[in-house]
Amino acid sequence: MATSPVKVGTRAHVVVPGTTANLGPGFDTLGMALTLYDELEVVATDSGVVVDVHGVGEGDVPGDETNLVASSLLFAFQKVGITPPGIHLTARNTIPHGRGLGSSGAAIVGGVMAAKGLLAGIYSFSDDELLAIATEIEGHPDNIAPSLFGGLTIAWVAEGGPRSKKLHVHRGVSLLVAIPVTSSMSTRLARSLQPETVPHADAIFNLSRASLLIAALLDSPELLFEATEDKLHQTYRASAMPETTELLTVLRAAGHAAVVSGAGPSVLVLCNEPAARLAAADVIADHGKDAWEVHLLTVDERGATVEALPALAD
Repeated sequence: MATSPVKVGTRAHVVVPGTTANLGPGFDTLGMALTLYDELEVVATDSGVVVDVHGVGEGDVPGDETNLVASSLLFAFQKVGITPPGIHLTARNTIPHGRGLGSSGAAIVGGVMAAKGLLAGIYSFSDDELLAIATEIEGHPDNIAPSLFGGLTIAWVAEGGPRSKKLHVHRGVSLLVAIPVTSSMSTRLARSLQPETVPHADAIFNLSRASLLIAALLDSPELLFEATEDKLHQTYRASAMPETTELLTVLRAAGHAAVVSGAGPSVLVLCNEPAARLAAADVIADHGKDAWEVHLLTVDERGATVEALPALAD
């Protein structure tokens, strides 16, 4: 077996944000990084892969090379043709799993960034490479781009691979995320509920709303309610998450720009002022405070970060 150029004891610390995707009409295109984080410490060892998980996923996710963070790290080494060392990963997770807040995307980005940290001084990843590698694992870039780069992102796939553009959200926009206490949703299941084709009028409707949403988030937050209307995915998935659908109906009836976060079942509310966010929290409490955890969040602007740590002594 080839020897890895990464010295035993090399360490890195990674922080990666959760995300919310779609934002209503921006299906598979728009995403936003949230101030909700997973942290990783990775250490190069002699051999093997060990993953210690603390917090979300502890006792549930694999502790070996099949762990999504570890497999993503190993994949990144493979893509650049470098033999990986043994790996000891310690994960401290706060991003809920199966709730539409980008936990799988964050795990993939965390693994790729951990590879970047271990290979510092040996190989330099470009931003385009990081996006391409992580997207190849995930399958689509709408969660990957904001997790990597922060902010509001528009992601698309060009002939040469995935691309993204980072934008800065208007400072008047504030966020609320309502996370169901018990229910979860598989992204694969959510996608299976989508039809092969959609009516022409619905496609035009979403194009207009997605365009309006960019204007609302960057310049005109007062337009957020109309800008978050959708006819491409939320209706089709509604039967699979009735509690989410009911909460969306209640919030929008009260005038709040509420949407399904990612594949669901969490709910994202985009507010044009802090008072509106508190009012939305009151609506959720009145509707069913024991069923939902409410988080008042902001947009993470940094994206994933990696920091080299002092190497462990041999």
